[in-house]
Amino acid sequence: MMNFEAIPDPEQLKPEPGEQAAALAQAELNALRRLLRCLFAEGLWDAAQLKFDANTQSATLPLGTRGEHLRFERLWAAPAGTYLNQASIQWCMPGQAPQDLRSSQQLIDLLDPSASSAEGLAALRTDVANSVTNDAQARLHRQAWKTALASQISQAACESLPGYLRQGSTLRAALLLDQWGALEGHPFYPTWKSKPALSPAQVAALSPEFGARVQVRIAALQADNAYIERMSHVRSLPEYFATEFPALWQPWCEGLRRRGLDPSQWLPLPIHGWHLENFVRQGFAQEIEAGLLITEGPELLCAPTMSFRTLMPMAPDGAPMIKLPMALWLTGEQRSLQAKSIHMGPRISELLQRILKLENGFDGGLEIFAEEVAFHYRNAHSQEDAPGRFLSVAFRQSRPALDRQDGLLPVPVAALFSQSPLSPRPLVTELIEGRGPRASAAAVQAFFRRYARVITRPCIALYLLYGLGLEAHQQNSTVLFDAEGQPCRLLMRDFGDGRSFAPLLEARGLSLAPYVHKGILPTVFRDSIAPVRNLLIHAGFVCHLHELALLLSEEYHLGDKVLWNILREETAAAFDAVRARVTDPAFWQDEREHFLQQPWPCRSLLSMHLQRYRDYRLQHLLANPLALATP
Repeated sequence: MMNFEAIPDPEQLKPEPGEQAAALAQAELNALRRLLRCLFAEGLWDAAQLKFDANTQSATLPLGTRGEHLRFERLWAAPAGTYLNQASIQWCMPGQAPQDLRSSQQLIDLLDPSASSAEGLAALRTDVANSVTNDAQARLHRQAWKTALASQISQAACESLPGYLRQGSTLRAALLLDQWGALEGHPFYPTWKSKPALSPAQVAALSPEFGARVQVRIAALQADNAYIERMSHVRSLPEYFATEFPALWQPWCEGLRRRGLDPSQWLPLPIHGWHLENFVRQGFAQEIEAGLLITEGPELLCAPTMSFRTLMPMAPDGAPMIKLPMALWLTGEQRSLQAKSIHMGPRISELLQRILKLENGFDGGLEIFAEEVAFHYRNAHSQEDAPGRFLSVAFRQSRPALDRQDGLLPVPVAALFSQSPLSPRPLVTELIEGRGPRASAAAVQAFFRRYARVITRPCIALYLLYGLGLEAHQQNSTVLFDAEGQPCRLLMRDFGDGRSFAPLLEARGLSLAPYVHKGILPTVFRDSIAPVRNLLIHAGFVCHLHELALLLSEEYHLGDKVLWNILREETAAAFDAVRARVTDPAFWQDEREHFLQQPWPCRSLLSMHLQRYRDYRLQHLLANPLALATP
């Protein structure tokens, strides 16, 4: 059996000063590149003011009214109106020598203070600086992990990471890839590694990019003080927990009986160890004192996945993943687990399973991680949901999705963008090339065409026929690859914030009960399908397919429009595949225009950060790269 657990201990690493400096410099370049993408994409800097030198990628951008400007040695005006800086940047002022711009803090200094509050700029500085520090620390660890993993691959006489992973449990392989893919992060988050409340040692001990293992306490919540949402096949939460976690169930029950309590009146509640010690004991002191919450109980060793607070139990194999709240600021947001997610995750999972049965899995192209049961604290007297956002849990099915017997390897999409342990090239190249030489342009194009089809066919069909939008970004999407490295099927997770358009569902005899609470943004819409469309385009097209097209175009030196033409053709084909089943031709045509011609909506994450997340629905428009492709 393959040893997927040989992960270097971060505390044992002793990098040389030169290695530390190089990691920090690379982290600064990463931060600069991300900030620039956000500034241009969100219109905080006007890309129309860029002046490119003739026949080069060198460009200048005027700043202010004093003649100062930035000079970019190599700025790629990539499709979709995103700009990728690939070389040096200089700040130039008349009468002064140009200054190299090497840090994110220097770039933030150039932002117009009127575009944000002083509080917003200060928070951005702090979070970006923390992100840079954590990124550098993670990349130093990644070098040691790469060396260890490369040695394991060599000892197993394999020539690629996918080949090595196929020799063991696909469930354990998926976990390794999930943590391996956690290094790169969301492509449009300007502060993608910020964890300002944690020390460097805590970052390493809790984060998936370090291959962390964390303890989860199985506490007990009085059943009368909880709201439970479950799929129809789950008869009760205690029975579910006893079946899925048999080694924990008896000790948990015995602990309650020693207190003179009846276990049937309580619910087993997993609490992340950090959250327990740093928030729950103080934040829920009254509930603990009143005897509603018992924080003692058995513990479960888990591995954080790339979403950080979604955890994979290390035993038993195939136990459900556990999604938990953490009163911790990550990438600028506090990671609570709201009642909306608790209510909607199992509801949407139930609905999706029914649709998949009706559609034969969209010709076998779509599977899901079902969120089978979830609950949150709701005081029996106040009946208020809000406090439960920090005392809640969702159990997500993992065994059917990841413990494969069909020869398919589950690869979380973010892992495709991460470097292989065997080379500085992204892992996706090993799937394309296998054991062969560097792939030809034709082979890359064929791979991308099949990949785009795997993503667009089920996503577009589910959207047009049922009004459901999958949040198919790099973190939520897993692609199943066959032994030849070809993409075959899409595997989706995380439905608590999924969006839907009720009229389309109801037209097909289905329904979805919404979660309604004052101050909570809705996810079931009636007046317009636009919010559902925006989610699908931003997550599935901008953050996923768009980024893979950019990566492959750069890696294989393909022309600017080659992969965009393919993506346009496959998106159009996905629309054509269900055209006969869409009852309103005008709706079909209008949606086709939005995907293929109209500008793409994208979440304005930098602007949200600068405004301290007062509005979670801020968005901007990107030029549609499919409209720029050859028809």
